[in-house]
Amino acid sequence: MIDFSKIKAISLDLDDTLWPVWPTIGRAEETLALWLAEKAPGTVALCAIPGYQRQIREAMPSLRPDLGNDLSALRREAIRVLLERAGEDPGLAEPAFEVFFEARQKVIFYEDAISALDFLKSRYPMVALSNGNADIQKVGLNGYFVAAFNPINLGVGKPDPKMFHAGAQALGVLPEAILHIGDDPHLDVVAAQRAGLQAVWLNREEKLWAHEVHPAPFTVSSLKVLCDTWPD
Repeated sequence: MIDFSKIKAISLDLDDTLWPVWPTIGRAEETLALWLAEKAPGTVALCAIPGYQRQIREAMPSLRPDLGNDLSALRREAIRVLLERAGEDPGLAEPAFEVFFEARQKVIFYEDAISALDFLKSRYPMVALSNGNADIQKVGLNGYFVAAFNPINLGVGKPDPKMFHAGAQALGVLPEAILHIGDDPHLDVVAAQRAGLQAVWLNREEKLWAHEVHPAPFTVSSLKVLCDTWPD
């Protein structure tokens, strides 16, 4: 259970917590494909080969270990590799990525997301902790958070405790005074607990707790349920 009396601040995941991420990525990839169709049609033809584009993306962490968990840099380099293999200008990788990145920020929030953010912000300061590359300003959420951390600006991602401790430092509280809210059992829940935070598992799809760490954590099926659970 959560000890609400200890909570002085909130840390919050973004992708699949405030919006579904894969539909967002899918729309961004469609936007990129339209752009490439004009600028680099050979690359589009290469990407049309079943599984080819995914193969390149999945290979990038081993091809460029220096980029770590920086999803933006990995995506940019994957585009560059595709351009090179299609015999087209690799210099297009940067503008192509910008097209993708801008479209990636056009998220569609879960129905309960904004009202939950309003509820939580009225009670506590908040930080965003994400392994993705959503930009809280571009998605319209910068007014809710005192800071936002991801592998791009921090150099590490969850489950590294450094991300949670960076959030605590930005909030000006000890880790044990923070409640972390996220959808991933390992990256959000267990990692937050190991970093000294309390954690809530946001389980919108009502999955079974399959992590090796037991018992299952405090779990809610929506952010609305979490807010309704909050003591007055």
